[in-house]
Amino acid sequence: MKIIKRLRSLPGDSLGVIRRTPPLVFAMAVLSLGGFIGASTVLVRGFRTVENTITVTGASTESFESDIAKWSVQVKTSGKTQIDSFTKHKESINKTMEFLKANGIEDSVKQDVYLGPASISEYKTRNPKTNEIIRTEWITYQNIEIESRDVYKIQKTHSQITELLGKGVRVKPSRPEFTYSKLADKRVDMLAKAAKDARVRAEAIALQAGSEVGGLKRVNTGVFQITVPNSTKVSSWGSYDTTTIKKDITAVMGVTFAVKK
Repeated sequence: MKIIKRLRSLPGDSLGVIRRTPPLVFAMAVLSLGGFIGASTVLVRGFRTVENTITVTGASTESFESDIAKWSVQVKTSGKTQIDSFTKHKESINKTMEFLKANGIEDSVKQDVYLGPASISEYKTRNPKTNEIIRTEWITYQNIEIESRDVYKIQKTHSQITELLGKGVRVKPSRPEFTYSKLADKRVDMLAKAAKDARVRAEAIALQAGSEVGGLKRVNTGVFQITVPNSTKVSSWGSYDTTTIKKDITAVMGVTFAVKK
């Protein structure tokens, strides 16, 4: 009867623990402590599962230079007839190729210069009232595709190509795209450094709390941000800027460690 009375006097959450406790474990706890109240305290403390972890964000940033440049130059020529347009176009192409060669851009071990096929289109201008053809013009287009390991040479030539306009050559250059051929290796190294940074941060926090960082529990690899130097631009999908030769790459990683008391 005494045990029943004590059962009724216990808080509701203690009774829930007793119901979930295996009979043999409960009986041994009662016998060993010589009383139900003491056994209840032991059971509540002993069967509570607490996972002590700490989650931090590690980051690593490095500067590097691109080693590949891709550039396209379009040459455009017009004439009154198809033959006239194409004849003028050949002259314009020759001047453009000579200009590129003079600036050190030609087929070599480190460079590929590809002259794409020419395209000729006829354009007619009509009188809006009578629909009579006022003028017929033939336009010839041709692209020169360049890929080079000498990124600074491409950058310099791009800034000077408007000189061809003074020679009567109509050119439309694209903006060079600067990329890095060993980015895969760079990413592996950056992730390792970000993980190391995360552990240093976790240890600093745990030290102030009087604890010790244990083993690795979870890792969440974030996206890479490849930006112009000193940029604050961040994208949730990651970014890859190709406008400059010099770039910054930032790797971010969320890491969860176990914490020892």
